[in-house]
Amino acid sequence: MQLTLHLKRLGKKKVKKVPFTLAEPPQTLEDLLIACVKNQVAAFNNKRLAVNVIGFLSPSEIQDQATSGKVDFGVLGNKNLANEQEAIDNVRIAFKDGLFLVFIDDEEVTQLQAPLQLTSQSVVTFIRMTFLVGTYW
Repeated sequence: MQLTLHLKRLGKKKVKKVPFTLAEPPQTLEDLLIACVKNQVAAFNNKRLAVNVIGFLSPSEIQDQATSGKVDFGVLGNKNLANEQEAIDNVRIAFKDGLFLVFIDDEEVTQLQAPLQLTSQSVVTFIRMTFLVGTYW
């Protein structure tokens, strides 16, 4: 199943649109979150294990990275791999704590066990909440 994920942070104007493929349609929001986490953990771990043979950036790579605001060589000093089960536990806690919101076709989903009716035209939006922290001194 092919979906479009919209990733948004409060206070930022850009919405990042990411095509996302699922092996099977998720039945609940929790299933969707777990599938997203597994996909991202695999991508993260593959990037850690990849060997960078070319030590320079092409002009097109520089231009692509400049649009995001950061140009780097992609060299990673930390080779630790992500733990999939810890990441799944973290996404459950983060959702319950309200660190991000999920909208499916402009309807907010508030329960992890909420049944989903996703189609290939469905748009899933994740909004990362920003909490202001501070004290008066």
